[in-house]
Amino acid sequence: QVQLVESGGGLVQPGGSLILSCATSGDIFSRNAMGWYRQAPGKERELVAVNFARSTTNYADSVKGRFTISRGYAENAVYLQMNSLKPEDTAVYYCNLRMGRNYESDYWGQGTQVTVSS
Repeated sequence: QVQLVESGGGLVQPGGSLILSCATSGDIFSRNAMGWYRQAPGKERELVAVNFARSTTNYADSVKGRFTISRGYAENAVYLQMNSLKPEDTAVYYCNLRMGRNYESDYWGQGTQVTVSS
């Protein structure tokens, strides 16, 4: 049984920084993609950043230059360093894992709230 658990959310002032972490458990295939999505109130869930294991990384245009995704391969973890946070970054952030030949197996964490406000 694969499980994902996020941590690191909270309240931060505009311009501040946060680091989100996502720990996994269970059997993780080497061919995988791990990433972060977010969902603001009244909006659809959107991609923030995704890393294909030992390969490419993609970012949403809105976070390029401010957010950095990184992987801890030994522990099958993924992190999101968020700098220069803006009020519009306020959302529930979800960790996502996709595995398999066509990344067909899809897993989600429970989400962690990030609030950017003065």
